Amino acid sequence: MNLMDPNNRFNLANSVTFANVACGVMAMYFVTQHMFLPAIILAWIAGGLDILDGKIARKHNLSTEFGVQLDSFADFLSFVIMPAFLLFYSLNLTSGFATFLIGLVFIYYIISGLRRLVEFNLYTDAGTVSKHFIGVPTPLGAILLWVLYLLHSFGIISSPWIIAILTGVIAWSLNSKIKIPHP
Repeated sequence: MNLMDPNNRFNLANSVTFANVACGVMAMYFVTQHMFLPAIILAWIAGGLDILDGKIARKHNLSTEFGVQLDSFADFLSFVIMPAFLLFYSLNLTSGFATFLIGLVFIYYIISGLRRLVEFNLYTDAGTVSKHFIGVPTPLGAILLWVLYLLHSFGIISSPWIIAILTGVIAWSLNSKIKIPHP
């Protein structure tokens, strides 16, 4: 198996992306167990792997359409679903209508993140990097949700309704016309 062959589905860049997926899945498990610190550590490792896979793909000419799609699936898991689960579970809501309404906001965030990634894939060619993103990229959206998690955890924002409203604003920003410089 040649790790430097772009046609190998398990080339070096894709293998790093698969490791990102593994971190996202393990992080979600820890969230469901209310073990938030290991989940956050795994999510940050996934973020590092997301940066690394792109650098490897560009440096070694491993960018392929498969890799672009795989990267978006990894981003969806690690930077959309996982941080939404983390924040929602951390609110410790009891069952009821309020939980249902706040849950709908998190579903809106997840759908917005998915839409963002699909739109990005439709307009991105393998191996190309634009000067800026239109709308907030999903890794930045994840960071913003993690900031909300910290603000809630430290009691700075105690109201789940304020967290839900801010989550809705972040969800909207994912598909907005805001220009974000590409590093």
